[in-house]
Amino acid sequence: MNWANLITFLRLLLIPVVIICYYASFSSANLWAAILFTIASMSDWLDGYLARKLGLTSAFGAFLDPVADKLLVAMVLIMLVTAYPVLLLATGIIISREILISALREWMASKGRRDAVAVAFSGKLKTTVQMFAIIALLFYSAESPQWIWQLGLWGIHLAALLSVYSMVHYFRNAWSALQES
Repeated sequence: MNWANLITFLRLLLIPVVIICYYASFSSANLWAAILFTIASMSDWLDGYLARKLGLTSAFGAFLDPVADKLLVAMVLIMLVTAYPVLLLATGIIISREILISALREWMASKGRRDAVAVAFSGKLKTTVQMFAIIALLFYSAESPQWIWQLGLWGIHLAALLSVYSMVHYFRNAWSALQES
């Protein structure tokens, strides 16, 4: 177990803490949920940086990191849908895309062509927009300015559109790679 993998485990452990904070009745519970989600989101960058910088990359870390990312986003989005049903369609699109791309990457790896579906800018953009939108939605409360809710709502729908766009990009690259082989 190395530092990078420990940070990834921390991200997994923060998932129930974010959920507990969000549903807690203490003052500023939503703020704490947003802060903890932000820390968990930033830990994704940190564990990758440490793995590369310190030479701590491992097959286990390469497996666990995307699993932790997808679980964090899926669990928090499902939680947010219980509070805001209007998020259901965007949440369904985002989670479905994550499952499809994970399956595509697994399939391409079995064909020896995982490089054809390596992380692209469109996927990174989707993730960035998605994380900011989720943070805004977690932070929002009845006492918050309405623009925070709007930022989260429009942001998560933009993330859903970017999810579809990046999914098409990945499937197109996979198709081209498979035709070449």
